[in-house]
Order: sequence, then C-alpha cells, then structure tokens
Amino acid sequence: MKTIDKNTTNEPINTEAAPEAALMVGVQLRSETDPRFTLDDSLRELELLAETAGLEVVGEVTQNLPNPNSRTYVGSGKLEEIKLMADELDAKVILFDEELSPRHQRELEKELGNGKKVIDRTALILDIFAQHASTREGMLQVELAQYRYRLPRLTGAWTHLARQTGGAAGRTGSVGGVGLRGPGETQLEVDRREIKKKIVKLEDELDKVREHRNRHRQQRRKSNIPVVALVGYTNAGKSTLLNRLTKAGIYVADQLFATLDPTTRQLELPSGETILLTDTVGFIQKLPTDLVAAFRATLEEIVEADLLIHMVDASHKSAQSQRLTVLETLEEIGAAEIPILTVYNKIDLLTSEEIEELHQIAEPNSVFISALTGEGLTDLAEAIAVGSYQTFVRVKVILPYTEGRLVSMMHEKGHVKDIQHLEEGILIDGMLPRQLLAFFDAYRK
Repeated sequence: MKTIDKNTTNEPINTEAAPEAALMVGVQLRSETDPRFTLDDSLRELELLAETAGLEVVGEVTQNLPNPNSRTYVGSGKLEEIKLMADELDAKVILFDEELSPRHQRELEKELGNGKKVIDRTALILDIFAQHASTREGMLQVELAQYRYRLPRLTGAWTHLARQTGGAAGRTGSVGGVGLRGPGETQLEVDRREIKKKIVKLEDELDKVREHRNRHRQQRRKSNIPVVALVGYTNAGKSTLLNRLTKAGIYVADQLFATLDPTTRQLELPSGETILLTDTVGFIQKLPTDLVAAFRATLEEIVEADLLIHMVDASHKSAQSQRLTVLETLEEIGAAEIPILTVYNKIDLLTSEEIEELHQIAEPNSVFISALTGEGLTDLAEAIAVGSYQTFVRVKVILPYTEGRLVSMMHEKGHVKDIQHLEEGILIDGMLPRQLLAFFDAYRK
C-alpha cells in the first residue's frame, strides 16, 4: 500500500478546477509476467495517463496473484484494503491497470460502494483520446471504440444513454433519442439495440473516411514522392520533429497522446530529394484492441509508407522496452516488412557518458538527435534520403497492354518518372521496391 503526496507546495488549489482523486490498483499476474515492464513501470505509466486525463493519483495498491479473482479481480482481503484506503484518501475513482471484464467492473463497483467509479486502463486511454480528438475523423474513431467498449458493459442499472458527461470517470457519447419499446422490452434491451445501430452507422462513416484516405494516398503515389511515416511510443517527440523539419505547427505537449490525427507535410531534403513526412498516433503498451480497430484508416498511413522513422525517447528509463512494444504493434498492424530507421530522440537530456552507452547498444545505422534543439538533424536527413530511396531500384520496362496488373502495381507501389504509350506496349521509366523487381524482369529494357 502506497500513498502519493502530490501537494508539496502551500499554493492554494483552485477548487473549481480541482481534479478528481484516484487510487491506482496494480496486479502482477504470474502468468503474464513481462520482463521488459515491471509492475512499477506500468503503474508509473498509468499515473501519467491519469494526469493526462485530468485525474490526481493520491495512492496505489498492488498485489501479486497467480490468476485474477473470478468475481472481483483482486482478492477479498486486498479489496477491503482498497476500500479503506480510498475512504481515507477520499478517492472517488479506483483506477485498475488492466482491462477489466464487465463482470469484474460490476462486482467491484458493487463491493466498493459509496458512489466510487471503477475505471480500467482501457477506459482511461479511450477518455484521453476523446479529449484530444480534434477532427471529425478522430472523433468518429474514438466514438466507435467507446461504443464497442461499452456494449458488453451495459447493465440494468445503466441510467440513460442519451447523456453527455465529461472527465475521465464518466464520458459517454450520446446516441440520440431512444425509440419506442416493443412488447415487454426493457430499457437495457433498447439501449443495447441503439448502441449496435450507432456502431453500424459509425463503421459506415469510417469506411467512407477510409475510401477518402485511399484516394488521397493514390494521388500521393502519382506524385512519385516516397512517403515516410513517423512512428513510436507516445511522447517520443514525433510531432516536435515534424514541426522542426517542416514548420507544420502541430500541437506539442509533454503528455501522452497530445496529438491523434495524422499530419502529412512535404519535405525537401538537403540532398535535393523530396519526401512526404507523416506524423502518426503514438503507441503504448496494452493499447486497447477496440482502439486499434477503430483507428484502422489512420494506421493504414503507416502500412502504406515506404520508410518508417521509429522515434525512441532516449531519455526514458524504459526506452528499449518501449522500442520493442512499438515493433510488436507494427507487426500486429501488418507493417513489419517496411524498412525502419531507428532514431533516438531527446539526447539533449543525456550526459555524454549515457550517449556513448546508447551508441553501444543501439541498432546499426541508428541516428541520435534532439528534435528540440536540432542536434543531429543533418545526419537524420542524410539517413532519410538513403532509406527512402535506396529501397527502390531504377527500372525501365515495356509492358504489354495486356499486363494492366503490372501497370497498376508500378503506379501504386513504385514511382513513375515517365510513361509513354508505344505500339509494342507501355514504356515506363521509374523506381520500384527491390522486392517487386521479379515481377518485371521479363519486360526490362
């Protein structure tokens, strides 16, 4: 049991804006031990998430278990400890560092009583995304993820869906007016039906967004400019780098998930080549699956890139663990085969000895920069030029008019510099990814 003293100054607190007090609960399951992230690492990250959502963490409770309790996740004795500590610290929010099942959440709220709200890690991340979504696309994606999360958690005690509340403990989207009930139909059944209808509607709207993004990507492909995507753990400095390189003007803050919506800017490298540089949403351990599914259209910006710049916060004590989490997420979304340039950021926060140690353990051809001060950006630009163009090979082919599939592949996957329609076929001069050369070998000049 641990109490966290946050108010170390004598400055008055603005009671109107005072955040809700939250008690964190972390459980180390023997079956899910991850050597890269200790329970304390995970709780420190949960604390940052809570602060980003507007909560104040006032204490924490931990427990080691072979398996979760089937009813209340934690054991009965630990549950009593949580209840006593929450009352002592006046914590109205109990924040679990896992995704709770609907039953766990219901039973915990019933046992804790006194109006205490049980929030799991997934709900907290969804709330942060809801607070930070600023475009229509972002809002649609977050709303869809929220409804998918809530649907199995509806209970007969659910007050009403057509309400709007703020803050980490109670954000719910409005589903509009609830229609007339059928014979013997309960409010719960009406709510479930309305949420399912809302999910279908949101999925349809996001499919249109996806089609719109696909058209934009096809247009970008026609420009024959390589696409480079910035990826990394949340708060690694991706937006800061994009702003530094392109003056994009993206909102930057020292908090998790400060920006959600992808931003693409054209960048001319010192070598004379031009690329399209895209900032993408940050990753995190235990990223909710509903959120990944909802952000499919956004994540396709990563999957369709020619080169990934993997930003790593070199100053973070779990930098290598975060790096591996990002690589695992890239594999999950189908981007593992895309060339990666690893960039260690925030070296301005390291000593010369720490930088030297980092050079010893970093992957070959890594780049070390400070997006804030500009240190190392010349090396980065050179590495981007090599990475974004070296994966392509210059080819000149004459494709028969019957090979429409290969013509489409050249436009979609390659960079067409010149095209001529001749009597014997289509003469194309351009760049192709090395792994696709075999398809064109028979037609090369």
